[in-house]
Order: sequence, then C-alpha cells, then structure tokens
Amino acid sequence: MAIIKKKELKAMSKSELLSKLGELRKDLIKQNAQIAVGTVPKSPGMVRNMKKLAAKIMFALKEEKSKDSKEVTKKDE
Repeated sequence: MAIIKKKELKAMSKSELLSKLGELRKDLIKQNAQIAVGTVPKSPGMVRNMKKLAAKIMFALKEEKSKDSKEVTKKDE
C-alpha cells in the first residue's frame, strides 16, 4: 500500500475516496485475520500505515462534507 499525501487526497473525488477507503478496509480485515491466526505479516508496519491512511481519507471526506455544507449556507443567505 503506497503512502498517499494530503494534496493527492484533496485532488480525488468523493467517489474515489470512498472506493479507496472500502478497499483499504478490506485489506485491513485480511491483515487482522492473518495476525489473529498467528501468521506473521510480511511487513508489520504496513498495518499501521494502512490505519493512518484510512484516517486521512476519513478526514478528507469530513472536510469535503463540511465545505459543502458551508457553501449551501452561504447560498441561502
């Protein structure tokens, strides 16, 4: 899983972010299942990076949502 910067996340559309987040969550589930079974992951730091990336994506989605709601309230005024 490649590291994605905030600038790259802001450039992505909402649908791309949601699909990336879904894909990331599936990978996390697989990694956590392997760890629970006792299999040593190929890269132990990968799980941590995946969690961080998921948090970044969720934050970007939240920012986009709040930005949209602010635009709606400005139009109403």
